[in-house]
Parts: sequence; C-alpha cells; structure tokens
Amino acid sequence: MASGQPVTRSKSQLAYHFVKDRIARQEYTPGYRLVLGSIAKDLDMSVVPVREAIRQLEAEGLVTFERNVGAHVAMVDDSQYRYSMQALSVLEGAATAMAARRLSDDDIRRARSVNERMIESLSDFEPRLFTTLNQQFHSILFAKCPNPRLAALVDAEWGRLGHLRASTFTFVPGRARESVSEHEDIVALIEASAPLSRIEDAARRHRSATLDAYLIHEHPGESLGLPDF
Repeated sequence: MASGQPVTRSKSQLAYHFVKDRIARQEYTPGYRLVLGSIAKDLDMSVVPVREAIRQLEAEGLVTFERNVGAHVAMVDDSQYRYSMQALSVLEGAATAMAARRLSDDDIRRARSVNERMIESLSDFEPRLFTTLNQQFHSILFAKCPNPRLAALVDAEWGRLGHLRASTFTFVPGRARESVSEHEDIVALIEASAPLSRIEDAARRHRSATLDAYLIHEHPGESLGLPDF
C-alpha cells in the first residue's frame, strides 16, 4: 500500500472499534447488554459484522457471551466493584438498622410493593430494571436513618456502583430470586421490631451474598468477598 493512502476498515472492524470505544468511555458499563441488532442499526450494517466484532471483543476479555443471556460487557477489573460492595454491605446494614424504628406502616407497604414488582419482573427478567427497583427498595429502608452522614455515604456508594457496572444481576441472574426472598425477610424483621443487631446482620449478609454470588461465578476457587465479623 502506498504511503499516505487512507486505511479502509472492514465493517467488522468498524463495529469492533465502535463498541470498544464506548466500553473505554464507560458509555457501555460492565454488565451492559449488547444488543447486536441495535448496534447494527446504529452503524447501518447487517448483524453479521457486528457478531464478528463481538467475538473478537470476547476473545480479548472485554465481552462475555452466554446462551439464553446474550452478550454483555465484562467486568474486566472488578476490584473497585468488590471494594464498593464490601463497603456498602457494612454501611447499608448499619443505616437500615438505624432507620428501622422510624419506618411507618406506609414505608413498609411501599417497600413490599417494590419487592412485589421485582418478583413480577422475574418472569421476563431485565437486569437493569431489576437493579433500579432494587435500589428503590433499599432506599425506602435506609432513607430515615437519623445519621445524615451515614445515609450520604450509602447514597455515594450506590452512585459509585452505577458507574462501575450496569447490573450485577446480568452476571448472576439466578441471584435475583434469592434476593427478593431476602428482601421479605428483612422487612419482616423490621415489622416485628426485631433487635437492631439482627436487622443489621440480615441487611449486611444480603448485600455480601450478592458479591459472593458474583465472585463464585466470575472467580471460582477464590475466597469470598466479606468475612464474618
């Protein structure tokens, strides 16, 4: 090829750089579902070169593909995710316990209503919607924490998780059914005016169980995320 002659990229290369650039800019965060048809439409090409690009990104470890789940952005460096989940487990557990005695009957009803929507969503599971509802549920439980600094720290870690990944449940969709059951357990403890230590422990273990499920799936054989206190 003569010097200075422009390099023409194939369609698969165009799709490859299109997706890779968006992963690098975190427009596509870990767990983000890559819909091949939508990408092909954005690039005005068929799905075939997009599929080739996704396979190349999968070989590089940037994308994972699972049968019946599809392609999604991989958690390439999940250390920050681990740190945030471990911190949130402790902070949210404490905030939930401190807020427990301040929750009204209406708060309990609202929390259960959100959890019911989460249960209904299991039949046609969409990880990002489930994560949004999950945040709404937990926000109701810790919103009345009397320590504003602690509540702000919990909100900050939730926000940080939003930047680190689209949804943990993309990686471990089976965890969702366990999660909604644990939600009801936490609400029942609050409703029964259980000791605050039990409420805190249940909320903390609920959060750490999601991290553990992720670690078992992505890093089998490693020690789990949060040791017992």
